[in-house]
Amino acid sequence: MSSEPAAIVQGVYCGRVEWMDTDAAGHHHNSSIVRFVEAAEAELMRARGLTQYFAVSPRVRYEADFTSTLRFGQEITATVVLERVGTSSLTFRFEVWGEQSDEQPRRLAARGRYVTAHVPRDTGRSAPWPEQWRTALKPAARDSPRVTDATHRIRRGL
Repeated sequence: MSSEPAAIVQGVYCGRVEWMDTDAAGHHHNSSIVRFVEAAEAELMRARGLTQYFAVSPRVRYEADFTSTLRFGQEITATVVLERVGTSSLTFRFEVWGEQSDEQPRRLAARGRYVTAHVPRDTGRSAPWPEQWRTALKPAARDSPRVTDATHRIRRGL
């Protein structure tokens, strides 16, 4: 048995809180957390070659704990981890961090879980994931157990 941590399937998005993500006081809208998480999920699916995923994968459950405020201009890191591949669903967990700035330390802004279901366009009903998708979502040796340095990050607009 190996003492190495198990490989995980994850996606990471690094960006910045833009004006459209905030209210008039410069605090983030809770909906911006969903956008950051979906950007990380898109990175994960693109890296796996599953570019058609979003067209057939509605969210069927979403829960979030909002733990601190993000501010206009603040850099963020959103990470999603695939926890479970079901017959016709995927379960993810996520964290969104506000990165350190001159005014505050790095802080967890939100964490939670969500579930997507495979609903092919022509049926409108849930169906099993295609076998090639299930294979593409399996952990591989290239998958890091956690984000530890900039080589695992995708920078957008920084």
